[in-house]
Amino acid sequence: MRGVEAPIFPLSSLILLLLLLCGHGSNCTLTSYAKSSILANRRADVLLPDTSPTASPLPNLPLLLAPSPLAPFTNSTIPKLSGLCVLNFTALASMMQVTSTDCISGFAPLLANVVCCPQLEATLVILIGQSSNYTNTLALNGSLAGHCLSDIEQILVGHGANVGLSKICSIHSSNLTEGSCPVSDVAEFESIVDSSNLIAACGKIDTVNECCKQVCQNAILEAARKLAEKAYNLLSLDVSHVSDHSTRINDCKSIVLRWLGSKLVPSRAKDILRGLSNCRINKVCPLNFPNMSHVIEGCGTGTSNQTACCGAVENYVSHLQKQSLVTNLQALNCAASFGVKLRKANITQNVYSQCRISLKDFSLQDSGCLLPSLPSDVVFDIKTGASFLCDLNDNIPAPWPASSLLPASSCNRTIKIPALPAAASGQISLHSTNVYSLLRLVVSAAFTVLI
Repeated sequence: MRGVEAPIFPLSSLILLLLLLCGHGSNCTLTSYAKSSILANRRADVLLPDTSPTASPLPNLPLLLAPSPLAPFTNSTIPKLSGLCVLNFTALASMMQVTSTDCISGFAPLLANVVCCPQLEATLVILIGQSSNYTNTLALNGSLAGHCLSDIEQILVGHGANVGLSKICSIHSSNLTEGSCPVSDVAEFESIVDSSNLIAACGKIDTVNECCKQVCQNAILEAARKLAEKAYNLLSLDVSHVSDHSTRINDCKSIVLRWLGSKLVPSRAKDILRGLSNCRINKVCPLNFPNMSHVIEGCGTGTSNQTACCGAVENYVSHLQKQSLVTNLQALNCAASFGVKLRKANITQNVYSQCRISLKDFSLQDSGCLLPSLPSDVVFDIKTGASFLCDLNDNIPAPWPASSLLPASSCNRTIKIPALPAAASGQISLHSTNVYSLLRLVVSAAFTVLI
């Protein structure tokens, strides 16, 4: 993968392949293809539903009801909305399109942890936050939340996103409500929270240093605590004796984030929310480690066959590689987690060095790709497919843990790994010292049919 782009198939070849697939039983025709193209060029206002004179007007959705620009390479449809959601999707049409591309059909499960779900969560926060400017509330009630979540998924799928995003990202309609937080009214929120301090701390964050200095995160936590305290004041309870205190604070954090989403321009709010989510996702390894008895048997005490040991390690890691794309910081955590599990099984020799295991070996493999610690959005091009930035300075030997304890956080590590400062610098230009390169993945009609 290093320095080389994955093959890019020309549009003509894809169309030819589509025709061949159609000829082998797929339910498609040249006519349907032409209709799809014609539909994509129609004016969006022709597609808008009629507004009922006896009901509340439906949201104006000219950009969102138009067929996706990804057509015919994804399963694009005109979304069927409930007409009951109060969120203004049109105001965030551009962000909704970015979200659908970040969660593009076929790749959403692989990008879920680092790109798709953080972007979807940010979009939901900003949608509710922006709607509070005319509803004066920072939460949806239960029935509205269900309708809105369904509408959002319909819109995103209509623009090429994967079906079932709420399941992939573990998002429920209750996540759009106030939960257990006692405050959702905007005026009440602003009477309790120091709004100026919150804006000063979070109006613009240093995405490189925020994860360690936690300036914005601490301001959000403080605001959430103040909101949560209202519940205990009303019930005359001692906070220290309330078992659901942490849950209430987390619910109030969501309210605080929505308020920020209402006060900042959407693009800035999105950058801040994605920056904060990066702090969370980079703290842990997102991979599941299945039974490693074969590795323990192949590399255990008394075993001198290095070939057998490395074969077992490489086979195990090859299964980890099928799970997800990960960032370089996540890969570091995964290497530490795997190494600690092996050390606890009395494997003390450095099998990473022995078997030449590098950080990129913990990420999804084809040509091998680690995402930078600050992942960028996916970019879709009708001719070349989906592209996202990879950290090509990724052939860093995986560090073997010094003990059977997990190492300190990345903020306190003394180990020097060249890839991490480069990724954390935020220099995502394709021309900056070749640290990054575009990994192009083609999302074609053939791919859509086959999956």
